[in-house]
Amino acid sequence: MSKPEPHASRPPEDRATPDRLLHARTGTDVSPEDLVLASGKDLTPHNLEWAKRKLAAEGPAALEKLLP
Repeated sequence: MSKPEPHASRPPEDRATPDRLLHARTGTDVSPEDLVLASGKDLTPHNLEWAKRKLAAEGPAALEKLLP
């Protein structure tokens, strides 16, 4: 049985990662809590209100803008 080479599954260094692999959404709805936590903020009433406004304005894409 041959041993797979460790570098065989890695993309070449000079290639960019495809966009479809960079996004973390799972297809579920994004909650204000998700948005606050993804932004690195504490779950406070003020931050939850910020997240609600951001989700109302940008929809689930608001989370995509915060995550790589």
